[in-house]
Amino acid sequence: MRLGCGAFAAGCVVIEVLGVALFLRGFFPPPVRSSSKPEPPAAPEPSAVVIMLIDALRDDFVFGSKGVKCMPYTTYLVEKGASHSFVAEAKPPTVTMPRIKALMTGSLPGFVDVVRNLNSPALLEDNVITQAKAAGKRIIFYGDETWVKLFPQHFVEYDGTTSFFVSDYTEVDDNVTRHLDKVLKRGDWDVLILHYLGLDHIGHISGPSSPLIGRKLSEMDSILMRIHTSLLSEEREDLSPSLLVLCGDHGMSESGGHGASSLEEVSTALLLTSSAFERKPGEVRPPEHVQQTDLAATLAVGLGLPIPQQGRAMREQLRFLHLNAVQLSRLLQASVPVYEREPGFEQFKVSERLHGNWVRLYLEENNSEVLLNLGAKVRRQYLDTLKTLSRTLSSQVAQYDIYSMVVGTVVVLEVLALLLLSVPQALGATAELEVPLSPVCSLLFYLTFLLLWAMHVVVCTSTESSRYLCSLTWPMGGGVLALVSALLCGVLSALTRTCVDGKLLRRNPAPSPWRWSELDFLILAGTAGHVLSLGASSFIEEEHQTWYFLVSTLCLALCHESYRTCFLGGDGEPRHCSRAEGGFAGPASALQDRSVSCDVLELDQARKSPSALDGLRGREKYMALASPWLVLGCCRLLRSLNQTGVQWAHRPDLGHWLTSSDHQAELSILAALSLLAIFALVQSRCSPVSKGALALGLLGVYCYRAATGHVLSPWQQGNKDISRGIIEARFVYVFVLGILFTGIRDVLKSQVLAADVPAKTAGLWDVYSGLVLLAALLLRPHNLPVLACSLLIQTLLTRFVWRPLRHGAAEVTVMHYWFGQAFFYFQGNSNNIATVDISAGFVGLNTYVEVPAMFLTAFATYAGPVLWASHLVNFLSWEPSSGSALRHACFCYALLCSVPVSTYVVLVTALRYHLFIWSVFSPKLLYEGMHLLVTAALCLCFTAVDRSGAKADAGKIAHC
Repeated sequence: MRLGCGAFAAGCVVIEVLGVALFLRGFFPPPVRSSSKPEPPAAPEPSAVVIMLIDALRDDFVFGSKGVKCMPYTTYLVEKGASHSFVAEAKPPTVTMPRIKALMTGSLPGFVDVVRNLNSPALLEDNVITQAKAAGKRIIFYGDETWVKLFPQHFVEYDGTTSFFVSDYTEVDDNVTRHLDKVLKRGDWDVLILHYLGLDHIGHISGPSSPLIGRKLSEMDSILMRIHTSLLSEEREDLSPSLLVLCGDHGMSESGGHGASSLEEVSTALLLTSSAFERKPGEVRPPEHVQQTDLAATLAVGLGLPIPQQGRAMREQLRFLHLNAVQLSRLLQASVPVYEREPGFEQFKVSERLHGNWVRLYLEENNSEVLLNLGAKVRRQYLDTLKTLSRTLSSQVAQYDIYSMVVGTVVVLEVLALLLLSVPQALGATAELEVPLSPVCSLLFYLTFLLLWAMHVVVCTSTESSRYLCSLTWPMGGGVLALVSALLCGVLSALTRTCVDGKLLRRNPAPSPWRWSELDFLILAGTAGHVLSLGASSFIEEEHQTWYFLVSTLCLALCHESYRTCFLGGDGEPRHCSRAEGGFAGPASALQDRSVSCDVLELDQARKSPSALDGLRGREKYMALASPWLVLGCCRLLRSLNQTGVQWAHRPDLGHWLTSSDHQAELSILAALSLLAIFALVQSRCSPVSKGALALGLLGVYCYRAATGHVLSPWQQGNKDISRGIIEARFVYVFVLGILFTGIRDVLKSQVLAADVPAKTAGLWDVYSGLVLLAALLLRPHNLPVLACSLLIQTLLTRFVWRPLRHGAAEVTVMHYWFGQAFFYFQGNSNNIATVDISAGFVGLNTYVEVPAMFLTAFATYAGPVLWASHLVNFLSWEPSSGSALRHACFCYALLCSVPVSTYVVLVTALRYHLFIWSVFSPKLLYEGMHLLVTAALCLCFTAVDRSGAKADAGKIAHC
């Protein structure tokens, strides 16, 4: 069956997405769920416990200069009050839901929780909240609704607030504080949990240097003082100490985000305050460094027994240690099938025996020296046991589902091999290839399927731990194995065909019309170099430097080619220029099909014809020679706008300068000029209706940023007119949808009328214009120059480089891909989760709506690659052979994305026990998976647009 290479590539990428999803399911297995029923410890009724969790409370916000200035009461408690202060180290991923799980369970959550953070499932692991409820504790909660999702039936009273609507940093905290006066006067609760989100939201919007941070810290300080004062007054009546816990779930990076492993993101403040804590006058207690997971055991003891005081008797110290060890041993039994063989469990049994001996000696002799020595020995044994159990449970995070990872890797590699073996046919003149259906019905397919099925049964029946593929129903599991078998047979069939064609070519050698150029070698070497760089953690952290180097080198190569073509000609000999006729033509690759056809002859003749640079006169010719240098200059300026990566992310850049409150006027002027430039660069090919909608939409973008207080406007009267800008943003959305509707309508019209090429090109440009307007709305004001420069570079390269130099579809596709990746980093993105701008997901929304918020966040993150891919479709749709060019582009784009993804899957499997697997490699793996998903959507769009191009080319092929 003959199939267009674009549709073939789209299908391959969709299958690869399934393979990567299966790999991710094995690489990020769900955490082990404990089925143990914790027994409530026999203890007297505890006093009140209040947990005040401030989202993104970085340690220096409390213990640093900001804490001294903005949180005076908290500073007094730290320096002179009855308290213990700590810097609690959080482990990545530093996002809210995994950190809540770590605080309440005392174990490290799986990295997959960074995805589940968007919609948290109920927490089934053993945790402090479940134990407290089982002990009859009455728990009240106000704040982030993530707690309500994790503990749906645990609170006697609760009021949840959405955690993802980052545009709101006032009401989200007021809705928590409004309950305080009433609940503090009541005595019908044992545990009060408050989760404040405003500080985190300010960080996402403005960063940690915003003046709003200080105001929010002062607000939190006053709330802490109210709570502490109320607890002290209750203690005077009840004569029983209470516990106030002030903590953060994670920190805040210098850009305002979080999710990675930088020092600012993992260092959180932890303050324990109670009248039971004795403090000598003048005693200085600097904050100690502890693990964030240690809080769970402390809370468990505080909830089950009276608050421990200084100088507690040995009997009660051993009792607390025993309770902690019992909790960890139960979790170990639920996590490890053969837990009896674990060193931690053996040490726990030894500790219990020693503890029993100490109890018997205690009942006989109360104050002997032997009793004290044995007690100290038991305490050391318990501490060693707790450390061993903690290490064992922490290592369970790295218990991968190897079976799912292997199957997913096999699928990804089979797809890559199929794409590589299909290159000669796919990049041929007809842009079609022969897809063999015989492997599905062949004997080899059935033998392979039966062999894989037998291996599947053996793996699922012999393993002691859970495997995702084994939990699937038999038809679904059989479908996965059938897919693997079919892909393997397809790879073998393609390999056989390639070998046969190679033998025929050696027997009957024919002169090839193609030759490798310097640009082809650069493209190949750059792609290979980028793939190899993924094996080093430092290159992943600083991947933006790789793409900056590649696009800069590409600009120099294009400059060299322009000068050589203009002054020397394609063969390097001096010549006189003459005007050339014809449009787009050029070789796609040296591996293209050698079969002679009408298109091949045309392409060859166009390659031998004089360059279209000869048709440029005067100023246009000088622009053609200067364009690569202008592009290089734009790229260099954009590098200074946003510092990204890890090594130099903390250094000041132009973006920080523009976003500071002292330079709002400069930011306003730059944003206005950028919007004008965007309109000037896009409007030329828009229809009159779309042109008007684009102008009004860009005006609405500026009004939206003025309404939110980012830029100045003539009608704005100080800060009192600052709002969320919901009306202005929705005003822009109306024009975005209108432009997209007009463009899609014209494209669909061209699908019906094959000869209506102008309708298709106009529709595609309208779709592109709508995406540009949406990007202008979602990008932050200081990033609008990035969008304007992207459009300027596209215009320069299209008019003065790609068309005059007659670059092939494959070369143009690679260049679009490289620039798209570079502009991903020009926006300020990195392979760090903290750089994801989640505030873009709430532009124009007055509440959290999951699907639109996820779409807008993803589009804002990948705006660079998406806009360059959309421009690629527009560029190729204007060419005479647009159908075959689009199919070539789709295949090349799929191959360019598939090579690094496949390589990275293999590298991550090999480096799964690397020191930086969770802090560096895992975030990059998520980015690669998301990029592959975006590529699949783009390839499907390529294929849909290609249908009309194929119809238009059919008459030309028939004529040949």
